[in-house]
Amino acid sequence: MKVLFLTPPLKAWDSHGHHLAANQMHAQLAAYLREKNLADVEALDSRALGLDWDGMLNHVKESKPDIVFVGELLHSTCGAAVIWYFNEGLRLIKEAMPNVITVAGGLWYSGDAERQLRLNPTIDYIMLGEAELTLEDLVNNMKERKVDDREIPGLVSRREDGTIVMGPHRDLIPDLNVLPMPAYDLFPMDKYVGHTYWKPFAEMMTSRGCPGKCHFCYEWALYDSRTATKDFTSWRGLKGKRIVDELDILEKEYGVNTVVMQDDAFNSDTEAMIEFCEEKIKRGNKVDWVCLGRADQWISQHSILPLMKKAGLFLALTGVEVEDDMTLTKQGKGVTVEQIRKTVQILRENDIGSVGTVLIGLKEDTEQKIKERLRVADEIDPDIFALDYLTPVPNSPDWKYGIKQGWFDPDTIDLKTWDFQHPVIPTDYLSIEDVGRLGAWCMREYYSKPERIHRIMTSNYDMKVKLCVKDFMANIAKWEANSRVQSGA
Repeated sequence: MKVLFLTPPLKAWDSHGHHLAANQMHAQLAAYLREKNLADVEALDSRALGLDWDGMLNHVKESKPDIVFVGELLHSTCGAAVIWYFNEGLRLIKEAMPNVITVAGGLWYSGDAERQLRLNPTIDYIMLGEAELTLEDLVNNMKERKVDDREIPGLVSRREDGTIVMGPHRDLIPDLNVLPMPAYDLFPMDKYVGHTYWKPFAEMMTSRGCPGKCHFCYEWALYDSRTATKDFTSWRGLKGKRIVDELDILEKEYGVNTVVMQDDAFNSDTEAMIEFCEEKIKRGNKVDWVCLGRADQWISQHSILPLMKKAGLFLALTGVEVEDDMTLTKQGKGVTVEQIRKTVQILRENDIGSVGTVLIGLKEDTEQKIKERLRVADEIDPDIFALDYLTPVPNSPDWKYGIKQGWFDPDTIDLKTWDFQHPVIPTDYLSIEDVGRLGAWCMREYYSKPERIHRIMTSNYDMKVKLCVKDFMANIAKWEANSRVQSGA
């Protein structure tokens, strides 16, 4: 039995410049199958290898896999648009190699499995939520048919008459520390780069779930729609020493010097964070790192920021998102504007750069509210202003509201534009064109302040922070072009 983990030719976010890393879901699943001796495994990263669709297909034909798997855990590859590329890749393979079993999982697929299977007849199976155990059961069942596929927990399949069947709910893996190290050896690690300038580069996932449940979060689409809220908020993380073990492999075997911890809330466990930092320093690991975290967590960990800085933290992300506490509460954010302001301040005091994510296109947004949001972000003054357009994901409150309002039909949306960097839905008061116009204006306005750029470039920040700012600024024109697409301008 041979399983091929496929990344088709796809793009990164325009705001991120030249940015690509090994697919974390593929690396983890491949390692799991290999450790269990369940199948021969291979990974094909067409993007990193510069393959077009024909080149991808030729490689798959040469590989002769029994199963081809696609999926992703992250939204930063190209948002939900990645699903279009995955679907297209499986379509081409299935049409050329009808006997290959095609499987999808992870982002979007888990939250919208029935629709994705119905609209894409060249996909044989979809896996809901965490896929390790489900993939193990499917592979074993393909070798020796002991049960009907429809009985496998977490697996979505079809009956002979085409009826789609969702298997029983698959419980989450309670302890991620039992999972093997990601199979980085299957990937062209020398090809990966972050924000055009960071290389050798890698991304890591050290936890699953999030303590919050923001209405707009992409993680709603990572879990079984029947248990999304419970599964989404069940945060589980790796131990600090286990994280350093992985960093050691990346540094010593692949020369990686920069890593982004892609967890939505990397610093949720203070005890594990201290263990991680102290162990990393003790071992002399030199990998610099970036992480995402909630404002309340950053403030509660104010006292260990010097330790985190010493352990290699040079850039940290926190969500600014909206303009006032009431709107933060409505979005389920669970933090205050003052906490966000304090977070940027304490990071700066420790010479750690800051990324502030801001969201526009919320259902109650008006032009006045969006301009006030920019004013507040300008006052908070994160070093990098990362603007996203609200892009509803399956299972989320925003998804359900948008369908109810008739803003989109899930069966007919153009997934290639659902990447968080194109305006795709209106608000109660603004057209899609208005949202795009205001988004382009916000991005240009924020980066047009000479005093801000001077402050950053003359600061004591790591040079990687300054290069990241440079990369964001170099891609403003692409952002503006994306913002105009819906208006036909």
